[in-house]
Amino acid sequence: MTWDQFIFFAITSIVLWLIGAFSAWKNKSGLAYTSTVLGLLVFFGFIVSMWISLERPPLRTMGETRLWYSFFLPLAGLLVYSRWKYKWILSFSTLLATVFICINLFKPEIHSKTLMPALQSPWFAPHVIVYMFAYALLGAATVMAAYGLSLPYLPGTKKQDKQKTAETRLSLTENLGEGIDNLVYVGLAFMTIGMLFGALWAKEAWGHYWSWDPKETWAAITWFAYLIYIHYRLMPRHHFHLALWLLIVCFVLLQMCWWGINYLPSAQGASVHTYSS
Repeated sequence: MTWDQFIFFAITSIVLWLIGAFSAWKNKSGLAYTSTVLGLLVFFGFIVSMWISLERPPLRTMGETRLWYSFFLPLAGLLVYSRWKYKWILSFSTLLATVFICINLFKPEIHSKTLMPALQSPWFAPHVIVYMFAYALLGAATVMAAYGLSLPYLPGTKKQDKQKTAETRLSLTENLGEGIDNLVYVGLAFMTIGMLFGALWAKEAWGHYWSWDPKETWAAITWFAYLIYIHYRLMPRHHFHLALWLLIVCFVLLQMCWWGINYLPSAQGASVHTYSS
């Protein structure tokens, strides 16, 4: 299997995910599940084939990590859909996955079998895979936060209408907030596990668990940012919309942690994580 075959797997997967998303809107849950899962299996089949072809986990370059993110996004969307039955989540997860797939199609990277010694560690694959799954869950939470911010207030013209509208909105926000919080809890848990795997990997590769490398610094900033969101949401008196904006800021910090550090002057030639650039 080579990168040239990626387009066939990608198109097939996207079509299946689109069918699943359309089926969700039409309340055809069975077809939504079946089509989305088939798309995931097709896409994962390419990842496994690349793994065998490269004789290493396809996790070294940014393009390879985007493969995993493109896979985990629809998976996270399916988990959200199965739990809370949001009709729109499969459409958004498919759209985001398609964006990352298109980046890989229009900006292909050279995928060689070469793997630097630092990456030849048993902690390498679980560290990156767990992180990509955490990113996908936190990405789904961010999409839901954006949806929450887009909900109209719809003020009524009569007192009864206003009361009914307020009750409906309160029900929507409570349900949405519960879904977002659960995704953040699970996403942060996986991020924490990924950090622990990374610490063990660093100890084996460089002799220390943590060195405040630019990547590690931004990972810590992101981790604490999500902790702040969780603690703010647990406060008895908090503003729901402010919490949603805080979550979006957290996701921006996550992007900085994922690929933004590659463009920092402090990381050029100094960071041990710039191998993925």
